Amino acid sequence: MRVSLALKKSWRLFNHGPVALVSASAEGVDNVMAAAWVTPLDFDPPKLTVVLAADTYTRALAERSGELVLQVPTVSMLSVIEGVGACSGRDVDKWSKFSIEREREDGVAAPLVKGCVGWLAAKIIAEPRLASEYDLFICQGFAAWADDRVFSDGRLRDDVPPELRAVHHVAGGTYVVDGAIVHASRG
Repeated sequence: MRVSLALKKSWRLFNHGPVALVSASAEGVDNVMAAAWVTPLDFDPPKLTVVLAADTYTRALAERSGELVLQVPTVSMLSVIEGVGACSGRDVDKWSKFSIEREREDGVAAPLVKGCVGWLAAKIIAEPRLASEYDLFICQGFAAWADDRVFSDGRLRDDVPPELRAVHHVAGGTYVVDGAIVHASRG
């Protein structure tokens, strides 16, 4: 079940380096894409970096609206991840083509992708030069949610069901799935 997550803990949703689904909305149009490069940058308030290629439709919508939602999809969503990363929302309605359900939250312009296990709504705050030269966006989170079957108080649970584990993009359609959780001794 999706539950609210304290913003100061929301960076933990992406700390383990999963692929993200990025959604954005502007002027009544929604789009979604896959992004392999999402990195936590700061804790409180949470800041993350995300690389959005210059030719992507989601980037254009995010630049117009000034915000986006970063989401953690699961291994059971691998066909969605690959699909939304292989076509443009300028040419096809990805929501229909890949049977993606979306949800709305008050105060958040972009839709949340149903079936994900972590969501961070964020404002774009970085200097435009970073985006124009490096496709790099710095975002500050303003609302966060986590699936309580996967995250407990913003931390990955030890007992995540296999179908709800996150994936990490390697290259060329190859992914690594989250595995066992281990804890360092504190002594």
